[in-house]
Amino acid sequence: MNNHDKIKKSRRSSGAITLRDVAKLAGVAPITASRALNTPGQVSPEVLQKVKDAIQRTGYVPNRVAGGLASSRSRLIAAVVPSIVVSVFVEMIETLNNTLFEAGYQLMLGQTGYSSVREEALLEAIIGRRPDGIFLTGIMQSTRGRTRLLASGIPVVETWDLTPTPIDMLIGFSHSDIGREVANFLMAKGRQRLALVSSNDERANRRAVAFRDAVAQRGLPQIFVDNVGESRSLKSGREALRRILSQAPDVDAVFCSSDLLAMGVVTEAVAQGIAIPKRLSIVGFGDVPYVADMFPALTTVHINGRDMGQKAAGFLIERAEGRTVDEPIVDLGFTIIERDSA
Repeated sequence: MNNHDKIKKSRRSSGAITLRDVAKLAGVAPITASRALNTPGQVSPEVLQKVKDAIQRTGYVPNRVAGGLASSRSRLIAAVVPSIVVSVFVEMIETLNNTLFEAGYQLMLGQTGYSSVREEALLEAIIGRRPDGIFLTGIMQSTRGRTRLLASGIPVVETWDLTPTPIDMLIGFSHSDIGREVANFLMAKGRQRLALVSSNDERANRRAVAFRDAVAQRGLPQIFVDNVGESRSLKSGREALRRILSQAPDVDAVFCSSDLLAMGVVTEAVAQGIAIPKRLSIVGFGDVPYVADMFPALTTVHINGRDMGQKAAGFLIERAEGRTVDEPIVDLGFTIIERDSA
């Protein structure tokens, strides 16, 4: 019976190919096979090739959990995001994933659906698996969640927001500043009857409050607010503009909490024959790729998701490998991209 036949027999009896099986097929000691997998520079090219061939033939996949227990390293980073459907997060997630992959780490992604209950359940599952780092979209608001993350000792980077009291590391921008600057931008263009279309989201709420306050400070009429609830669709934007115009027909500018809602507002305005921006200015949030190619092209708030994902990955890699991060809080800022809709 040759080595491969022995391994087949072992596979049937134990249920899984082991590193010992790989070593036997490659004709090397188990410790040598382990070095070939984890520190390939410590073995000769010939031995490395033998082990690779054995892995290819057997279909062996290293047990990273067991390896993590021995080395305190899982080479896994967990990311918590509200949604992967909302394109505003896509560039950030892709850059985070690519940067981690190039450094030998894998990304595990979980969606909360903007639910704090789901977020807590997801975090409990993540912490139990002891990843090398945790990436959060937004600031952890839950006291229980903060306590668990602090107690875990796992490096954490919060993003997409700012706070003077981060859990660990932070890369973001001020939502209040965005609301205020968008209001000032529209008022500087002579807009005097402003409206807001917003979904239920803590960060969007802060943009809305700052937007409203900036308008009030100028002595302009109170803004008209249409809250679309949990919906974040183009249809919701269209319906919101209909409600706004039915109750406040003199509105001449609308700020939306997402580009998708803004696209709906633009679509409805065009359908009603409303001139953009002469009669109605529209501003979105996120600067997702396709809004620059709309007609009219959408004015929006740009967030540098690529830079955020890259910096966050760098922070987590540094901490996972035992190094310190000199400036753990970064304010990336934002940019209002002026296009045809305003």
